[in-house]
Amino acid sequence: MNEKLNVNLKKFNINDVFYFIKKHSKCKFIESVDVSINLSIDIKDSNQNICGSVIYPNSIKKKDIKIIVFAPKNLSEIAYKYGAYIVGTNDLFDKIKNKSIYYDLVLSVPESINIVSKLGSILGPKNLIPNLKSGTLTNDLKNTLLSFINGRVIYRNDRFGIIHSTIGKLNFTDIQLIDNFKVLISSINSNKPGKLKKNLIKKITISSTMGKGYVINLLNLSYCV
Repeated sequence: MNEKLNVNLKKFNINDVFYFIKKHSKCKFIESVDVSINLSIDIKDSNQNICGSVIYPNSIKKKDIKIIVFAPKNLSEIAYKYGAYIVGTNDLFDKIKNKSIYYDLVLSVPESINIVSKLGSILGPKNLIPNLKSGTLTNDLKNTLLSFINGRVIYRNDRFGIIHSTIGKLNFTDIQLIDNFKVLISSINSNKPGKLKKNLIKKITISSTMGKGYVINLLNLSYCV
């Protein structure tokens, strides 16, 4: 690798960028590797919003993730068995309404979604309303809970049409980070709106938590079209 040449490039090859991110990290803690993806969607058209989830080949597990589940009593046993923090319906609604519990993620089975929808003013700004695209509205509580406990990641564009996500830690190998990156990009492209004729992805920037951003050269990424 010609380091002197590469550091002066405005856009970086995905195969090289993690070398520079790691080299210039000055933090005493292990930073995350974060990706910002600018999309060419019309943010005024709600049908073009991008939302989905991925299970990375190299998992990013969040310690002690608190998942609450809206489900009837007959499903509470299986939900608790596979990692739910709190399971309920109207009683869980009251806990959220009164802000008496902390939670990282909200799941729901379809028959309980009407209860959850009444919490839109609370869950909406946090992007926590269960839906099919993110995999948080489900009939398969067992496998859904296990997937999120084991590192499943939800992504969605913000009001500027940008997706912010994490693909790993600086102690991952470059190959592990590249593999996770490819899975994320492939998943995002699979959700491309049908009426969008141009490329979905306009720009990709990768950085560590506290580090500078490196713009990726999209010309070398066949999975970015």
